[in-house]
Amino acid sequence: MLQVEHLCKSFGGVQATRDVSLNFPAGSLTAIIGPNGAGKTTFFNLISGQLRPDAGRVVFDGEDMVGLSSLDVVRRGMARAFQVAALFPSLTVREALTAAVTAHQRRSWSLLSRFPLAQSRARVDEILDLLGLAPKAELLSRTLSHGDQKLLDIGLALAMRPKVLLLDEPTAGMGPDERWRMIEKVHHLWRAQSLTVIFIEHDMDIVFKFAEAVHVLKYGAVLAQGTPAEIRRNQDVIDAYLGTDHHLAVAEG
Repeated sequence: MLQVEHLCKSFGGVQATRDVSLNFPAGSLTAIIGPNGAGKTTFFNLISGQLRPDAGRVVFDGEDMVGLSSLDVVRRGMARAFQVAALFPSLTVREALTAAVTAHQRRSWSLLSRFPLAQSRARVDEILDLLGLAPKAELLSRTLSHGDQKLLDIGLALAMRPKVLLLDEPTAGMGPDERWRMIEKVHHLWRAQSLTVIFIEHDMDIVFKFAEAVHVLKYGAVLAQGTPAEIRRNQDVIDAYLGTDHHLAVAEG
Protein backbone atom coordinates (compact mmCIF):
# COMPACT_ATOMS: atom_id res chain seq x y z
CA MET A 1 0.00 0.00 0.00
CA LEU A 2 2.50 2.65 1.20
CA GLN A 3 6.27 2.24 1.21
CA VAL A 4 8.69 4.96 2.27
CA GLU A 5 12.22 4.38 1.00
CA HIS A 6 15.36 6.16 2.24
CA LEU A 7 13.58 9.46 2.86
CA CYS A 8 15.83 12.43 3.70
CA LYS A 9 15.08 16.10 4.41
CA SER A 10 17.28 18.89 5.75
CA PHE A 11 16.52 22.47 6.80
CA GLY A 12 19.51 24.81 6.76
CA GLY A 13 21.99 22.09 7.61
CA VAL A 14 19.74 20.41 10.19
CA GLN A 15 18.81 16.89 9.06
CA ALA A 16 15.15 16.55 10.03
CA THR A 17 14.61 13.19 8.32
CA ARG A 18 17.51 10.75 7.91
CA ASP A 19 17.25 7.73 5.62
CA VAL A 20 13.76 6.73 6.78
CA SER A 21 12.39 3.50 5.29
CA LEU A 22 9.02 2.26 6.54
CA ASN A 23 6.23 0.06 5.24
CA PHE A 24 2.50 0.47 5.87
CA PRO A 25 0.46 -2.52 4.61
CA ALA A 26 -3.08 -2.05 3.35
CA GLY A 27 -5.60 -2.02 6.20
CA SER A 28 -2.99 -1.53 8.92
CA LEU A 29 -3.24 0.73 11.99
CA THR A 30 0.17 2.17 12.79
CA ALA A 31 1.41 4.63 15.43
CA ILE A 32 4.37 6.95 14.91
CA ILE A 33 5.99 7.89 18.22
CA GLY A 34 9.15 9.59 19.43
CA PRO A 35 10.42 12.48 21.54
CA ASN A 36 9.85 16.11 20.58
CA GLY A 37 12.00 16.99 17.61
CA ALA A 38 12.06 13.40 16.37
CA GLY A 39 10.75 14.43 12.95
CA LYS A 40 7.25 12.97 13.18
CA THR A 41 5.36 15.93 11.69
CA THR A 42 8.08 16.48 9.08
CA PHE A 43 7.61 12.84 8.10
CA PHE A 44 3.87 13.44 7.63
CA ASN A 45 4.60 16.61 5.64
CA LEU A 46 6.89 14.65 3.33
CA ILE A 47 4.57 11.73 2.60
CA SER A 48 1.50 13.97 2.15
CA GLY A 49 3.17 16.30 -0.36
CA GLN A 50 3.41 19.32 1.95
CA LEU A 51 7.21 19.14 1.63
CA ARG A 52 9.46 17.67 -1.04
CA PRO A 53 12.22 15.35 0.23
CA ASP A 54 15.86 15.90 -0.64
CA ALA A 55 16.16 12.19 -1.42
CA GLY A 56 14.11 9.01 -1.25
CA ARG A 57 10.76 7.77 -2.51
CA VAL A 58 7.17 7.66 -1.25
CA VAL A 59 5.49 4.82 -3.14
CA PHE A 60 1.71 4.67 -2.84
CA ASP A 61 -0.14 1.93 -4.71
CA GLY A 62 2.93 1.43 -6.88
CA GLU A 63 3.33 5.11 -7.81
CA ASP A 64 6.14 7.37 -6.60
CA MET A 65 4.40 10.41 -5.06
CA VAL A 66 7.51 12.60 -4.75
CA GLY A 67 7.03 15.76 -6.78
CA LEU A 68 3.23 15.65 -6.69
CA SER A 69 1.38 18.52 -5.02
CA SER A 70 -0.48 17.88 -1.77
CA LEU A 71 -3.74 18.17 -3.74
CA ASP A 72 -2.59 15.49 -6.18
CA VAL A 73 -1.62 13.26 -3.26
CA VAL A 74 -5.13 13.65 -1.86
CA ARG A 75 -6.60 12.79 -5.24
CA ARG A 76 -4.53 9.61 -5.28
CA GLY A 77 -6.17 8.57 -2.00
CA MET A 78 -4.16 9.91 0.95
CA ALA A 79 -5.85 12.42 3.27
CA ARG A 80 -4.74 14.09 6.49
CA ALA A 81 -6.29 15.53 9.62
CA PHE A 82 -4.11 18.04 11.43
CA GLN A 83 -3.06 18.56 15.05
CA VAL A 84 -4.86 21.93 14.93
CA ALA A 85 -8.19 21.37 13.23
CA ALA A 86 -8.57 23.21 9.91
CA LEU A 87 -12.28 24.03 9.71
CA PHE A 88 -14.79 26.31 7.99
CA PRO A 89 -15.72 28.38 11.08
CA SER A 90 -18.62 30.25 9.50
CA LEU A 91 -20.30 27.09 8.19
CA THR A 92 -22.39 24.55 10.03
CA VAL A 93 -20.99 21.04 10.43
CA ARG A 94 -23.25 19.80 7.63
CA GLU A 95 -22.35 22.70 5.33
CA ALA A 96 -18.62 22.17 5.90
CA LEU A 97 -18.86 18.47 5.10
CA THR A 98 -21.07 19.18 2.09
CA ALA A 99 -18.49 21.63 0.75
CA ALA A 100 -15.72 19.05 1.14
CA VAL A 101 -17.73 16.21 -0.39
CA THR A 102 -18.92 18.19 -3.42
CA ALA A 103 -15.42 19.58 -4.02
CA HIS A 104 -14.03 16.05 -4.00
CA GLN A 105 -16.71 14.98 -6.47
CA ARG A 106 -15.53 17.89 -8.66
CA ARG A 107 -18.96 19.45 -8.63
CA SER A 108 -17.91 22.74 -7.08
CA TRP A 109 -20.79 24.48 -8.83
CA SER A 110 -23.19 22.67 -6.51
CA LEU A 111 -21.68 24.55 -3.56
CA LEU A 112 -23.75 27.50 -4.74
CA SER A 113 -26.97 25.50 -4.61
CA ARG A 114 -29.28 25.27 -1.62
CA PHE A 115 -30.01 21.68 -2.65
CA PRO A 116 -26.84 19.52 -2.90
CA LEU A 117 -26.94 16.43 -5.06
CA ALA A 118 -28.49 13.34 -3.47
CA GLN A 119 -25.23 11.39 -3.50
CA SER A 120 -23.47 14.28 -1.76
CA ARG A 121 -26.14 14.40 0.93
CA ALA A 122 -25.90 10.63 1.41
CA ARG A 123 -22.12 10.77 1.86
CA VAL A 124 -22.40 13.67 4.33
CA ASP A 125 -25.00 11.76 6.36
CA GLU A 126 -22.75 8.70 6.34
CA ILE A 127 -19.80 10.69 7.72
CA LEU A 128 -21.97 12.38 10.35
CA ASP A 129 -23.26 9.02 11.57
CA LEU A 130 -19.83 7.41 11.46
CA LEU A 131 -18.29 10.10 13.68
CA GLY A 132 -21.30 10.61 15.95
CA LEU A 133 -21.75 14.21 14.79
CA ALA A 134 -25.30 13.88 13.44
CA PRO A 135 -26.89 15.56 16.52
CA LYS A 136 -24.58 18.56 15.96
CA ALA A 137 -24.94 18.80 12.20
CA GLU A 138 -26.65 22.21 12.25
CA LEU A 139 -24.23 23.84 14.70
CA LEU A 140 -21.61 26.28 13.48
CA SER A 141 -18.21 24.62 13.29
CA ARG A 142 -16.60 27.24 15.50
CA THR A 143 -19.02 26.52 18.36
CA LEU A 144 -18.05 22.84 18.66
CA SER A 145 -15.99 21.52 21.56
CA HIS A 146 -12.31 20.89 20.92
CA GLY A 147 -12.91 17.15 20.57
CA ASP A 148 -15.80 17.60 18.15
CA GLN A 149 -13.74 20.03 16.07
CA LYS A 150 -11.08 17.33 15.76
CA LEU A 151 -13.77 14.85 14.71
CA LEU A 152 -15.04 17.28 12.09
CA ASP A 153 -11.50 17.69 10.77
CA ILE A 154 -11.31 13.91 10.41
CA GLY A 155 -14.69 14.07 8.66
CA LEU A 156 -13.35 16.60 6.17
CA ALA A 157 -10.50 14.18 5.43
CA LEU A 158 -12.99 11.31 5.02
CA ALA A 159 -14.87 13.41 2.46
CA MET A 160 -11.90 12.76 0.16
CA ARG A 161 -12.63 9.00 0.31
CA PRO A 162 -9.04 8.17 1.24
CA LYS A 163 -7.35 4.79 1.23
CA VAL A 164 -4.75 6.10 3.69
CA LEU A 165 -5.70 8.44 6.54
CA LEU A 166 -2.98 10.41 8.37
CA LEU A 167 -3.88 11.65 11.86
CA ASP A 168 -1.49 14.13 13.48
CA GLU A 169 -2.00 13.79 17.25
CA PRO A 170 -5.76 13.14 17.16
CA THR A 171 -6.06 13.31 20.98
CA ALA A 172 -3.92 16.44 21.53
CA GLY A 173 -5.36 18.95 24.00
CA MET A 174 -8.02 16.60 25.36
CA GLY A 175 -8.76 15.40 28.88
CA PRO A 176 -8.35 11.70 29.75
CA ASP A 177 -11.96 10.67 29.10
CA GLU A 178 -12.20 12.63 25.85
CA ARG A 179 -8.91 11.10 24.65
CA TRP A 180 -10.26 7.57 25.00
CA ARG A 181 -13.55 8.47 23.30
CA MET A 182 -11.63 9.98 20.40
CA ILE A 183 -9.30 7.04 19.85
CA GLU A 184 -12.19 4.59 20.14
CA LYS A 185 -13.94 6.49 17.33
CA VAL A 186 -10.74 6.34 15.28
CA HIS A 187 -10.53 2.59 15.90
CA HIS A 188 -14.17 2.14 14.87
CA LEU A 189 -13.56 4.27 11.78
CA TRP A 190 -10.53 2.15 10.83
CA ARG A 191 -12.57 -1.05 11.03
CA ALA A 192 -15.75 0.31 9.44
CA GLN A 193 -14.04 1.94 6.46
CA SER A 194 -11.23 -0.61 5.91
CA LEU A 195 -8.69 2.21 5.93
CA THR A 196 -4.96 2.25 6.34
CA VAL A 197 -4.52 4.59 9.33
CA ILE A 198 -1.22 6.15 10.44
CA PHE A 199 -1.33 8.30 13.55
CA ILE A 200 1.13 10.34 15.59
CA GLU A 201 0.46 10.03 19.30
CA HIS A 202 2.18 10.88 22.62
CA ASP A 203 -0.14 8.94 24.94
CA MET A 204 1.57 5.55 25.23
CA ASP A 205 -1.42 3.89 26.87
CA ILE A 206 -3.43 4.68 23.75
CA VAL A 207 -0.62 3.59 21.41
CA PHE A 208 -0.07 0.25 23.11
CA LYS A 209 -3.77 -0.56 23.32
CA PHE A 210 -4.88 0.36 19.80
CA ALA A 211 -1.94 0.27 17.37
CA GLU A 212 -1.14 -2.89 15.44
CA ALA A 213 2.39 -1.68 14.75
CA VAL A 214 4.58 1.09 16.17
CA HIS A 215 7.39 2.96 14.43
CA VAL A 216 9.72 5.00 16.65
CA LEU A 217 11.63 8.02 15.36
CA LYS A 218 14.55 9.77 17.05
CA TYR A 219 16.43 12.74 15.58
CA GLY A 220 14.75 12.10 12.25
CA ALA A 221 15.84 8.46 11.97
CA VAL A 222 14.07 5.17 12.61
CA LEU A 223 15.01 3.96 16.10
CA ALA A 224 12.78 0.88 16.22
CA GLN A 225 9.84 -0.87 14.59
CA GLY A 226 7.61 -3.62 15.91
CA THR A 227 4.42 -4.64 17.65
CA PRO A 228 3.36 -2.72 20.77
CA ALA A 229 4.65 -5.57 22.94
CA GLU A 230 8.04 -5.49 21.21
CA ILE A 231 8.36 -1.71 21.37
CA ARG A 232 7.46 -1.36 25.05
CA ARG A 233 10.25 -3.81 25.92
CA ASN A 234 12.85 -2.40 23.52
CA GLN A 235 15.70 -1.04 25.64
CA ASP A 236 16.71 1.58 23.06
CA VAL A 237 13.14 2.94 23.05
CA ILE A 238 12.95 2.86 26.85
CA ASP A 239 16.20 4.83 27.10
CA ALA A 240 15.29 7.35 24.39
CA TYR A 241 11.60 7.89 25.02
CA LEU A 242 9.56 5.71 27.36
CA GLY A 243 11.75 6.01 30.45
CA THR A 244 12.52 3.64 33.32
CA ASP A 245 9.19 4.25 35.09
CA HIS A 246 7.27 2.92 32.10
CA HIS A 247 9.57 -0.11 31.88
CA LEU A 248 8.99 -0.90 35.55
CA ALA A 249 5.23 -0.55 35.12
CA VAL A 250 5.32 -3.04 32.25
CA ALA A 251 7.43 -5.47 34.27
CA GLU A 252 5.11 -5.24 37.27
CA GLY A 253 2.03 -5.64 35.05
